[in-house]
Amino acid sequence: MKRPTLLLCSTLLLSTLLAPLTSATEHTNQTVVGKLQNSALKSDLAYKIAESLTVEVGPRLAGSAENVVAVDWAEAKLKSLGFDKVYREPVTVPVWQRGTASASVISPFPQQLVISALGGSVATPASGLQAKVVRFDNLAALINADAATVQGKIVFIDQKTERHQNGSGYGKSVGGRVNGAVEAARKGAVAVLIRSIGTDHDRMAHTGLMHYQQDVPRIPAAALTNPDANQLDAILSRGQEVTLSLNMSPKELGNTTTYNVIGEFTGSSKPDEIVLLGAHLDSWDEGTGAIDDAAGVAIVTAAAKMVAELPQRPARTIRVVLFAAEEIGLLGGKAYVAQHASDMANHYIAAESDFGAGRIYRADVRVNPAALAAVWQSLSGLTAMNVELGDNNARGGSEVSLLPGVGVPVASLRQDGNDYFDYHHTPNDTLDKIDPEALAQNVAVYAVFAYQMAQSTLPLRPLPKK
Repeated sequence: MKRPTLLLCSTLLLSTLLAPLTSATEHTNQTVVGKLQNSALKSDLAYKIAESLTVEVGPRLAGSAENVVAVDWAEAKLKSLGFDKVYREPVTVPVWQRGTASASVISPFPQQLVISALGGSVATPASGLQAKVVRFDNLAALINADAATVQGKIVFIDQKTERHQNGSGYGKSVGGRVNGAVEAARKGAVAVLIRSIGTDHDRMAHTGLMHYQQDVPRIPAAALTNPDANQLDAILSRGQEVTLSLNMSPKELGNTTTYNVIGEFTGSSKPDEIVLLGAHLDSWDEGTGAIDDAAGVAIVTAAAKMVAELPQRPARTIRVVLFAAEEIGLLGGKAYVAQHASDMANHYIAAESDFGAGRIYRADVRVNPAALAAVWQSLSGLTAMNVELGDNNARGGSEVSLLPGVGVPVASLRQDGNDYFDYHHTPNDTLDKIDPEALAQNVAVYAVFAYQMAQSTLPLRPLPKK
């Protein structure tokens, strides 16, 4: 019974020590925070960066020629903004080309369907394939199905994506996209179609990454637009067997090297300690990658620039990491963790913007529980921008979600995602979906967060155990 008592005493002692530290140190920055917030809210720098990336580069699938252009663009952009240090770190990625994809109902009611190949899918035979369709409500229903009902057929996973501000509906339905081909092939299917993982009613399919397993046959995988999924469901509801024709021509072209692009503004007194702001540079190849993730690139880059323009630099270095190959499996994030394994202890805290350009409405963190109240006190200025201070269970964003596993504190600055999955991974992901005022609010929130964390004297480690 002594250990809990000792732990409680230690926590109380740390909290007692933090109280004067917080009042004496953290709140000396509030005047600077107010000015920083105001200047960020008035700035159009982030919009100009997002516009530049989507217009001058456009789609930039990892491994593509366009992605090479994006890396050059990012390096030049960070240098033009005056970052003290700009550099690249290599990331090995597979090269996949989409090719063409078409589908049609052969019987009983012949008509075309609109589809998009899922990222990484294999092709059909050159002449295409024809097979009967079997429908499942979700991935679990497919997993539990009798293999005899699937053998030789095209599996149709018809799970709708729920609309939520925090995007949680995506997590409920994305399993069909990621693992549908494996589970369908286990039972002898010849291909898999999924209802697009999206909340829209547009006749545009949502692409996205899917997986194969070495011991399971690789079958073609594609997404139907939501209207076409509705149409196929209505045809199947007539009670007749439905035969589809599917023709897809994606290609795998081996591996190549791309890069994480990194820019730093050096801290004034603790230059070896890092506040990391992340986003991902790559995008899918059908839209121009505006909300996914030119917006994030713009937000974190502009926020760092705003902090650097203050009359006095904060203590810690602010490092902007534009990660490679997020869309095809967090490959840039994994490479970053491996390449920086020896200096993870110097990463004070990290956050990533990868959920569009909606206003930030809530901040969560994952830090030393004993320091949590003081962290919220230091970030209290966010409430002036209608940001709720949340909980201590943050993941940190796409690649940044890898960092708590190696002990790095993280924050999740949560954006309003009510309409994010209307456009996500579609040809409709274009610059007009970005609201400049909402984008500026994101920059202000990230700038205040980055400045306060770069100045903080709080002990953010060890992380809470899960």
